[in-house]
Amino acid sequence: QVQLVESGGGLVQAGESLRLSCAASGRSTFSSYTVGWFRQAPGKEREFVAAIRQLGGNRYYSDSVKGRFTISRDNNENTLYLQMTTLKPEDTAVYYCAARQRIIGGIATVSVESKYDYWGQGTQVTVSS
Repeated sequence: QVQLVESGGGLVQAGESLRLSCAASGRSTFSSYTVGWFRQAPGKEREFVAAIRQLGGNRYYSDSVKGRFTISRDNNENTLYLQMTTLKPEDTAVYYCAARQRIIGGIATVSVESKYDYWGQGTQVTVSS
C-alpha cells in the first residue's frame, strides 16, 4: 500500500557525512508505518541498520552504526531519513528503506527483514579510505 524511493547516496571519503532520504507514497498512511533502513554489501547478506516506530516513536540501531547514524521521519512530507556521520569504508553498501504497519516488538523484531512488506530500490553508498 506504499511505494518507497531512496535517494542521497554517493561517493565520499572516510569521516564524511551523507543523508539518505526515502520518499513514500500515501500521505494519509505513512505515519502509521514502522519504517527502517537495511544495507547490503557485495557478496554479503542484507543487514539491519536502523528503524523508527510509527508516528515518531522509538528508534533502533545496529551496533555497527549506533552513535554515528540517526534515523528520523517527516510524516507531513512522507519521508524517512538516515543521517550518516563519521562514515567508514565498512559502511559501503546499497541502502534500502522498508516499511510495514503494526510491527510489534523491540529491536529483535524490527531488525528482521522478513517483517517488512514494502521495499525501495536502494541507493549506493561508497566510502573510500
